Amino acid sequence: MPSGKILVAQGGGPTAVINQSLVGVVLEARRFPQVTRVYGALHGVRGIVDEEFVDLTQETAANLELVAATPSSALGSTRDKPDIAYCQKIFEVLRAHEIEHFFYIGGNDSSDTVRIVSMEAQKAGYPLRCIHIPKTIDNDLVGNDHTPGFPSAARFVAQAFSGANLDNASLPGVYVGVVMGRHAGFLTAAAALGRKFPGDGPHLIYLPERTFVLEQFLADVKAAYAQHGRCVIAVSEGIHDASGEAIASLLAKEVERDAHGNVQLSGTGALADLLCDEIKAKLGIKRVRGDTFGYLQRSFIGCVSDVDQREAREVGEKAVQYAMWGERDGSVAIRRCGDYAATYELVALESVAGKTRVMEDELINASGTDVTEAFVRYLRPLLGSGMPDAHRLRAAPVAKILRQ
Repeated sequence: MPSGKILVAQGGGPTAVINQSLVGVVLEARRFPQVTRVYGALHGVRGIVDEEFVDLTQETAANLELVAATPSSALGSTRDKPDIAYCQKIFEVLRAHEIEHFFYIGGNDSSDTVRIVSMEAQKAGYPLRCIHIPKTIDNDLVGNDHTPGFPSAARFVAQAFSGANLDNASLPGVYVGVVMGRHAGFLTAAAALGRKFPGDGPHLIYLPERTFVLEQFLADVKAAYAQHGRCVIAVSEGIHDASGEAIASLLAKEVERDAHGNVQLSGTGALADLLCDEIKAKLGIKRVRGDTFGYLQRSFIGCVSDVDQREAREVGEKAVQYAMWGERDGSVAIRRCGDYAATYELVALESVAGKTRVMEDELINASGTDVTEAFVRYLRPLLGSGMPDAHRLRAAPVAKILRQ
């Protein structure tokens, strides 16, 4: 006798719209009469293993809508990266609670978790439908035109660099903004959408898809500064040398590492400070400032793309529909059609799990210090409506009297 129970969880870094996907699952699932309970796991897969569930069936639609419009992960998240043994524990809990549908909202690692749990259920002959729902601000999921969370984070980055450019134009100097992105530079590249007038920054953009050479970087900054009298730079946290070594670790005296042994790139201002120090020391430019956007870009309230909100809700809804009406597990993927519209497809978990998408060559210019017009066309419709705009004085000069 089917139990009619489903479980939804959120994994990885929070985003501005991940709760739209959560609410999409809950509300869509409650439309199906065979669904008896909708459970949520607190703090992702860790909450599943610890059996920390909440009953979302009892949430009012009104409150769910308020939560949907709120950034960050309402259920809480986790950075746990489950191996087979961990996933076997997940499956044991799901079977004990008679869960029949498992939805996991997350990125690359989350999709791999769904894949392994699906395999465990199949081996045990247990009827468990497993669906991965895409989410990541890095935009690095294979098989997707883009992923929910990225457009809103990109909107923040574009607006932040638009503001940084205005500040830098008022008090000229060099500004370095470090943006998230260990392997994929999509988010850093979004800084280009902050430009409006010729000569606007960022004047230089550095992405992890290209090898970073410090000497060339300094030459680029010197040339841009000479041309514009100032220089705004967007840098991905994941820039690396020819050997793949992170620049942050090469320049730093001490290197901090995360739980997985990776060089800690997010949440630290080290790279911005180190690059600023190099510019001051090697180029002799006195006014040099740097910022690390860090976690600000992930869940910044009030800076959310309406396109992102809508699509994040829809991937949650489509996940439930695929689970209820389909006959296979998979990952929901966003496809682009027309100019601009999104459609959805259920793709094999194996085609997404554990893989990383990076920016395609046609989106990066020949010098590797900027994006192409193709990238601008790709990103612009995702940023949503109501993007703020910058303007300039049309000041007519007054003739000098004493200093002719």
